[in-house]
Amino acid sequence: MTVLKILQYPDKRLKRIAVPVENFDQNIQKVIDDMFETHYATAHCAALASTQLDLEIPWHITVIDYSQEKNAPLCLVNGKIIHREGEQIDYEGCMSVYPDHIHEKVKRAKTIKVQYQDRLGNPHEIEAHDLFAKCIQHELDHLNGTLYIDHLHPIKIERIQRKVKKILRQAKN
Repeated sequence: MTVLKILQYPDKRLKRIAVPVENFDQNIQKVIDDMFETHYATAHCAALASTQLDLEIPWHITVIDYSQEKNAPLCLVNGKIIHREGEQIDYEGCMSVYPDHIHEKVKRAKTIKVQYQDRLGNPHEIEAHDLFAKCIQHELDHLNGTLYIDHLHPIKIERIQRKVKKILRQAKN
């Protein structure tokens, strides 16, 4: 297994739309394994979407495990939200948007229902609430080329862009 590079904002590849998985072959299994390896090797990581990673083809795959013991892996392939209910507003961060420096409040559905396939292609449907729902929505946004900061007011986005430029300048020194 390989630890993959996590792309950092403002890398344009973060805006890619994920490619649906049709063939659950060895190549896809390796991508999933590498995604979990990267996820578990990254401190404070709740989940990763393939579009956040330095992959030639960004497959429609996200891996999630925010359990304390990191022993509850979930892989969503070709995930799609089919129902949203309620509202929650909470802080979010992102492994691709300088998680040690940038967190903002984002409005999400409180409860969602999701159809997806597991890593072998078997169909599933789950209902997620609260943090789990927020996490899934955040990751499925990634697979559609949307970062959590894209949900913010333009003035907040401008402030974040200035902060990122400052972080990048400091990193060069």
